[in-house]
Amino acid sequence: MLILTTFLDDHVFRALKAGAAGFLLKDTPPLELIQAVRVVAAGESMLSPSVTRRLIAHFSTDDRSDRAEQAPARLTALSARELDVFAQVGQGLSNADIGAALFMSEATVKAHVSRVLMRLQLDNRVQIAILGQEARLLD
Repeated sequence: MLILTTFLDDHVFRALKAGAAGFLLKDTPPLELIQAVRVVAAGESMLSPSVTRRLIAHFSTDDRSDRAEQAPARLTALSARELDVFAQVGQGLSNADIGAALFMSEATVKAHVSRVLMRLQLDNRVQIAILGQEARLLD
């Protein structure tokens, strides 16, 4: 399910808890919206950068000092290339954008994202962004 809305509020949290795989604001450019539909239809997640920033801010200001202390150690399970992909996912980039930035095919990016999720025992890209923030790897 892909949610398109004007408001960036608590609807984000409720929609994600209800199983939404994407959440975009109505000011998303048409080409990005089409790409998001394709990404979600392919079983991936897509969040607009402002939504990703809001989620990161929400969870990073939450009192989770233990998780923040443990976050850097968790990342030692990743190879250097997986860490590169991890950082790009944490910035909210799509597989296509990550592939372009890191000179990889989308299939290779998808494989790396799957391994990152598995190695870190995470369920989705949002959790990658939160862990990156907790590890202080993301702005």
